[in-house]
Formats: sequence, structure tokens, C-alpha cells
Amino acid sequence: MARADIFVFLDDAQFSKGSYVNRVQIVGGDATRWLTQPVSVSLGTPISGVRIVRDDWKRAHLDTLRGAYSQAAALKDVWPELERIYESLPDDGLAHANEALVTALAGKLEIDTETVRSSQIDTEGLAGDDRLLAIVQQLAPAGTYLSGKGGGKYQDADKFASAGIMLQYADFEHPVYDQGRGEFTQGLSVLDAVFHLGWAATARLVAP
Repeated sequence: MARADIFVFLDDAQFSKGSYVNRVQIVGGDATRWLTQPVSVSLGTPISGVRIVRDDWKRAHLDTLRGAYSQAAALKDVWPELERIYESLPDDGLAHANEALVTALAGKLEIDTETVRSSQIDTEGLAGDDRLLAIVQQLAPAGTYLSGKGGGKYQDADKFASAGIMLQYADFEHPVYDQGRGEFTQGLSVLDAVFHLGWAATARLVAP
């Protein structure tokens, strides 16, 4: 499993409704469900401009998670720290809340990758591959852009090669772990593994 040296939060990218930017799947009982940050947004708004519309969203998330994973093996061990993380999240918008949550969870899972916001990088007037190339060239000249497998459907490999940037697709294979029920459900929030395995075992599960 490849691991990035720098992770870029695309905070100035356009918010996409129905994406994973403000929601993730968990399992409650035997059914998957969405854990969502409720937002109000206009067409074309960047992620950094999206506001969360419920003042109690953090408590609502915690209540939902506690109910969904009430029987999970590691609930009692992980809950105090998860509650502290949620309660410390900022209230000044979706981008900052997401960044804080990802950073806090990464720390608990022993992932120390450097993070940068795309809004701190000069990509004015650029889009698509050109924007990605500009980001990589400024952060890691002659480096490698690590893309998800889905990127192969729209990224121009020749453009990356011409710019002297290697394009590598992550060879992610979903780890299987004990979810305390029958058939394994993949594609869930990392918190699913945390609730069933605990912080340390999940850290080992996601280690490169």
C-alpha cells in the first residue's frame, strides 16, 4: 500500500453535492447508513465556503455513532478519546471541521503525513490535470502524484509525463476485519474499524 509524503486538502475545490465531502457510511444494526454533516450551499461554492447548518451536529454525530456501535467490542476503550476529538472540532465551516477531524484521527492511527491546504497554493485560473500538476510541482518538483484508481478515467498520463511528474495509482485492497456480524461490509468510515478493533489494531491495519 503506497503512502503519500504530503496530503493536500482541496479546500478551495467546488463542493459536490452527494459526495463524501460531508458524509460517510457507517453500519447501524445490519444496515448501512449515512453519517452526514448538514450543510446549506449554493452552486459553485468552494468547500471552504460551505457552512454547517446545525449547531448540534457534533453531538448528533456522537449520539448516532454510540447507538450504531453500542455492541462493538472496542466501544468503551475508544469512546472517551473520540468524544474529545468531536467536541474539539471547530464550528467555522465544513473545510476546517473536516481537516481537524482527519488530522486528529490520523494522529490516533499513527499517520504523520504532512498536510497542506490547496488554498495556500497558487493555482489561479487552472483546472483539472493542470491544477493537480501545479500543486505537485510547487510541493514536490519532479515528484509523484498518487491518485485513486478512479483517476485513470479522466487523467491524462501523457500530460503528467511531459511535466516531469510521475503518475501512480494507489493499489488499495480493502482490509477485512471482524465487524461482529456476518458478511463483511466494505467502504465504511475508518471509525467502523476503530469501534470493532480499537485505535492500536486499526493503526496496524492501515499501516503501509
